[in-house]
Amino acid sequence: MTSSTASTRTSAAVVGALVGAAAGILLVTAAGTFSTTVSGIFAALAIGVPALGGAVVGAALTPGNTRSHPR
Repeated sequence: MTSSTASTRTSAAVVGALVGAAAGILLVTAAGTFSTTVSGIFAALAIGVPALGGAVVGAALTPGNTRSHPR
């Protein structure tokens, strides 16, 4: 794997993690709206799981990983 491909995957994973964390923060905010207390464990899981999923998806779906062959 060349360094540019590794750099692209790393960048995509970071962006995916940031998007996932943002979605998790929105989830925690919405849960806090409907409940008077939100536990720290719930907040950590609600932010961490989407961030991890976003990082995995971002790394897996980089531009160099397409299956189609453009003509």
